[in-house]
Amino acid sequence: MRQVLTVLKEQIKYTPMMVRISRYEDRANYQSHYLGLLWEILNPLIQIAIYYLVFGYGLRGSQSISGDVTFLEWMLAGIVPWFFINNVVLQGTNSIYNKIHLVSKMNFPMSILPNITIVSNLMSYFVMLAIMLGIFLIKGTPITIHWVQFIYYFIAMIFFLFSFSLFNATVTVLIRDHAFVLQSLMRVLFYLTGIVWNIPDLLPAWAYNILKLNPLMYLIDGFRNTFLMNQWFWETPSYTIYFWLITALFLFVGATLHMKFRERFVDFV
Repeated sequence: MRQVLTVLKEQIKYTPMMVRISRYEDRANYQSHYLGLLWEILNPLIQIAIYYLVFGYGLRGSQSISGDVTFLEWMLAGIVPWFFINNVVLQGTNSIYNKIHLVSKMNFPMSILPNITIVSNLMSYFVMLAIMLGIFLIKGTPITIHWVQFIYYFIAMIFFLFSFSLFNATVTVLIRDHAFVLQSLMRVLFYLTGIVWNIPDLLPAWAYNILKLNPLMYLIDGFRNTFLMNQWFWETPSYTIYFWLITALFLFVGATLHMKFRERFVDFV
């Protein structure tokens, strides 16, 4: 528990530094591109259009998901947070390994590197979120009191991503193959999390319940429940408790491993 508290204190203390580094990295990544940071928006928009054409019109024939909820609304509510989650997980996994030699010469803790990845992806996420809400308003999606629940799921998503990324970033330094395994796993989870198809309509209840062990499904279903299905998170208390237990487990194991090995990270690279 002491390691967890140490890591959390480091996140609070070095928050201004995380923001400055994330802004610098954003500019550095796109400085040689004519459209610059606009590519962070164009790439997901192109992918959304492709998925909608293939899975919306091609396979479903533009049928609704449930009642008045169209496939486009349903897909957007899941795929927008997925793009953010996927980018943070994959980039965060290598966040310590890629900067180990640089960080070892500077005076700030390595535990903030996964959080820098989260901060650097927030701008594109909020822009995509604004586009999604704009489409909802154009299509006449009802605005309900359940929309305030977005705050809860956003906080849950950030906590999970930090815990998961800290664990993955630490293990990747120790076991390099971990990053490649996780990259393949995220490709599989895109379909098993139900981003582009409604899993309950395709699988029996017992198979769906097994897939719900994936904590990412809790987040994706949560955003859909918030904007489209009008369901509160406390209506599924056991599922909510399970999600936070998994998040706490990743944080505890990740912080313990990180504090145990970070003085020797350079030796593993």
